[in-house]
Amino acid sequence: MGAGWRKQRAKSNLDDRILPLINVVFLLLIFFMLAGRLAAPDPFDVVPPHSVSRGEAPPRHAMILIGADGRLALDGVVMAPPELQAAVADHMATDGTARVRLKADSRAEAVAVVAVMALLRDAGVEHLTLLTAPERP
Repeated sequence: MGAGWRKQRAKSNLDDRILPLINVVFLLLIFFMLAGRLAAPDPFDVVPPHSVSRGEAPPRHAMILIGADGRLALDGVVMAPPELQAAVADHMATDGTARVRLKADSRAEAVAVVAVMALLRDAGVEHLTLLTAPERP
């Protein structure tokens, strides 16, 4: 009678030690699944050109996307050039020290990118960061 009780107790003791570990693993799994989805995806695919610079973009600034086909988006919202200029002008009026990040597709026409940069200048943007991908070795 004593030997059966010891086996039962040893098995339950092992389960008691591993259950908290399993709970922690599942909680971490759920956390990383949720944290991985916090950033909203871009409304269309943009492949930035490669660059030798290694600077990181500062967080929490307005993000403008230029697609390969010339489409424009401000912070994930697709809009036409006049709407973009008005929205950026409102943003700059609210926060005069705000910076704007520009992420253009590497297949976008250079003339279109320069036109958007001029549009941003006319909207009052003084600090513009052009995002690029690091050059592959």
